[in-house]
Amino acid sequence: MTTLNGIPVAKAEMMIRKPVTEVFEAFIAPAITTKFWFTKSSGRLKEGSRVRWEWEMYGVSDELNVLAVERNERIRVQWSDGTETEWSFTPRADNETMVTITTSGYTGNGDAIVGRAIDDMGGYTIVLCGAKAYLEHGIQLNLVADKAPYANVNR
Repeated sequence: MTTLNGIPVAKAEMMIRKPVTEVFEAFIAPAITTKFWFTKSSGRLKEGSRVRWEWEMYGVSDELNVLAVERNERIRVQWSDGTETEWSFTPRADNETMVTITTSGYTGNGDAIVGRAIDDMGGYTIVLCGAKAYLEHGIQLNLVADKAPYANVNR
């Protein structure tokens, strides 16, 4: 975890051994992203759009504004709570892409901010592990669903 003006910034990163075009597409195309992260989306990420992501197994969703989409380089969104998440994609070789995810803009008291940043860092690490398994090996690990399988009491 790093800080920006003394406020924590959550950061997770992972090497995915696929070309940057394929890895970038996996994060903007819901047909792919639903294989390793959320279960439903209102649409593809496009700069200036608003999308809804759902995690049906938990009975939760969020709406986010897509602030930037720079093909094969960067995605930046703003969540409904005002935090911002940025994905950066750095090609390392023909079949290697370093993905870095950072979230900033946390508000609240110190303990709440730190707790949220730690939770986000862990969550994005799980997402990246799931993306790596799916993109490199075609395996759906169900990591997000299995993180807290009994969290939705409405099941």
